[in-house]
Amino acid sequence: MQKEHGSAPTTPTSARGPTTPTSGRVRHRRRSNEFNFEISKTNGDHLLINDHNKYRSMWIRACSSMWMLGGFLLIVYLGHLYILAMVVVIQIFMASELFNLLRRAHEDKRLPGFRILNWHFYFTAMLFVYGRILSHQLVNTVTSDKIFYRLVSKLIKYQMVICYFSYIAGFMWFILTLKKKMYKYQFGQFAWTHMILIVVFTQSAFTVANIFEGIFWFLLPASLIAVNDVAAYFFGFFFGKTPLIKLSPKKTWEGFIGASVATTISAFVDLSTGWLHCDPGPLFKPEYYPLPGWISGWVLPWKEIAILPVQWHALCLSLFASIIAPFGGFFASGFKRAFKIKMVMAVFAYIYHQSFIVPQDYTVEMIMNEILRSLTLEEQQNLYDKLGHILQERMVELY
Repeated sequence: MQKEHGSAPTTPTSARGPTTPTSGRVRHRRRSNEFNFEISKTNGDHLLINDHNKYRSMWIRACSSMWMLGGFLLIVYLGHLYILAMVVVIQIFMASELFNLLRRAHEDKRLPGFRILNWHFYFTAMLFVYGRILSHQLVNTVTSDKIFYRLVSKLIKYQMVICYFSYIAGFMWFILTLKKKMYKYQFGQFAWTHMILIVVFTQSAFTVANIFEGIFWFLLPASLIAVNDVAAYFFGFFFGKTPLIKLSPKKTWEGFIGASVATTISAFVDLSTGWLHCDPGPLFKPEYYPLPGWISGWVLPWKEIAILPVQWHALCLSLFASIIAPFGGFFASGFKRAFKIKMVMAVFAYIYHQSFIVPQDYTVEMIMNEILRSLTLEEQQNLYDKLGHILQERMVELY
């Protein structure tokens, strides 16, 4: 029998070798060093410079930012307690979103009251962290009611004991609610809750500490972060072409570098414009630096320049805000942007303030504040009487 015209000659199976299910298909594996052009194109489409609706988005952002800025300035104007309340409210929303990240609806239905347990640990941690911030001086500014004053005084005195037994109660509650086949989920939620408490309260506690060190030390880091975010957005909006990090596809090197320069310049220049109206402490009294002759004669008309000491500190804070603090935002992006507020800046601001700005020696104001914060009225009266007696004895010895 003749073969069909043009057909290839057949080959015995033994000559062809064993057949495989993949015969007739050719697979091309991508080499590890090949560049993924599709991914690159996708990342490029995320950049603001390639966004066709970017102007509409910018208008929406600008309007919402103005409303938020107005509300923020109003809260700052109202004073310390209102700023503290704002931080607490933001903190509650942060914790709520973090609690929901690893929630499973099916398992939660089998564990009634388990969410309440998480919030029990949360408010116990809040009492422990913020209980130390409460003081008799602060209570006196809120109310003159003696009953309320005594109640808060007792709460401050036994705050640590209350927090300890509240945590023990929550721990016992957790043990009593353990169910078979749910151990892994329950212990995972228990560990997740404690990690949230560490992340949230460690940083928010420093924020509150900055508030009571002086509203300026709360506003300065917050304003630097705001300037950095706005500058990064606009530089990325008009010039961003090079992706910075995969966690945030819209972040660009152009925005990062431009924001760093803008934040550093604004931190140093804004404080020299005289918009601050406060008691002229040592940090806010200008120091005069002579300029070299070639600068004063050819570049600038002045022979010396006045710089506030706080400007040098603001410069250091701005470098951290523009270079290190954005990584807090990248971490938040990896965490599904669970807490966008960059409180990592608050930690650095507090540590920097305590290390380089607060005087190491005790001053009269520091001692008086500690007395008013830590002693009851009776203890303050006893201290006053003892100091008076000591001073009288010394006066007798001198004369």
